[in-house]
Amino acid sequence: MPASIDASSPQPSTTLSSSPWMLARRLSSLIVLLSATSVPAANAQAAGHKFEGESARPFHVLHKIPVPGDGGYDFVYLDEAAHRLYLAHATEVAVIDTTSQSVIGVIAGLVGAHGISVAPGIGKGFITNGKSDMVTVFDPKTLKATGEIKSTGKGPDALTYDPAARQLFVFNHASGEVTVIEPGTNKVTMTLNVGGALEVGRVDGHGNVWVNVEDRSEIVRIDSKKMVVAGRYPLAPCEEPTGLAVDAKHRRLFVGCGNKMMAVVNATTGKVVTTLAIGPGVDGTEFDPTTGDVFNACGKDGTLSVIHQDTADSYHVVQNLSTQLGARTLAVDTSSHRVFLAAAQFGDKPAPSETTPKPRAPILPGTFVVLVVGK
Repeated sequence: MPASIDASSPQPSTTLSSSPWMLARRLSSLIVLLSATSVPAANAQAAGHKFEGESARPFHVLHKIPVPGDGGYDFVYLDEAAHRLYLAHATEVAVIDTTSQSVIGVIAGLVGAHGISVAPGIGKGFITNGKSDMVTVFDPKTLKATGEIKSTGKGPDALTYDPAARQLFVFNHASGEVTVIEPGTNKVTMTLNVGGALEVGRVDGHGNVWVNVEDRSEIVRIDSKKMVVAGRYPLAPCEEPTGLAVDAKHRRLFVGCGNKMMAVVNATTGKVVTTLAIGPGVDGTEFDPTTGDVFNACGKDGTLSVIHQDTADSYHVVQNLSTQLGARTLAVDTSSHRVFLAAAQFGDKPAPSETTPKPRAPILPGTFVVLVVGK
């Protein structure tokens, strides 16, 4: 901190009549002061820390894309190479062109659509049907269904394609099984008994498949080369894990938890590194490896939690963006760094036909949208 100045004492003149020696001395002191403050800032920025000036460009909702239909919704899947966003929507999957930001088609005839995945290089897409216990196969070019895979477990929910094993992994929420499918032939090659209510599963591209077990507050690792359950790791203090994202470079997992926190897990040891506060009702968690930002869609209070990765084990909350109640699933475009969230407005009372343990209120007609978030 610079020394204080006594206003009662006479001050040296600052006019041009000051000696050249005095002016040179003052200039030298100013250069030293600027250097002392700028070097730490530069070093901190290189380490990944954010400063107040960066908040001048926070995330905000850029656009709302209307989506026809009033049925329930679940996962959002982005095919970045094709600029297509797939959105599970009850009896269909809506397909959005992310360039024109408009709905360009639907994949119809589904029964409780949940997870979507496209296998690159194979020319096939896959959709889980949670109410009919099967997977629909579709053509990404024509958006037409081309087949059905009926040998899944009960309540197929999330699914993901593993390029290391060249297999599709389907996570069955109700039966606790993982169904492994060879996407070229549509044949079920194996069923792994994991147990528990399986939620989101992810791959790291190196032979590891990770899946959250919601009712056991644990994450399970599957070795996709040996096709065995290779590890079970408790997530305490995280409870009811749902959203999941992978940082393959630093070998970290980001887990969205039902008790308003995100857990950072060391993928090598399975240990929880740290936790950060997020909003209630998280369902989707995504990571942008280019910017180091982790996003959690929290539907119960309509916030998008943005957490920045400073180092592999150091994080801080950047922003809690107000989006819309019910905005709980998302996808991130790592090229444009935009976030797509599914959201709708709900009525006050559950539908008469809703008899599940946690009945849901009906979606109000004409309120289903995809929120486009960016800077």
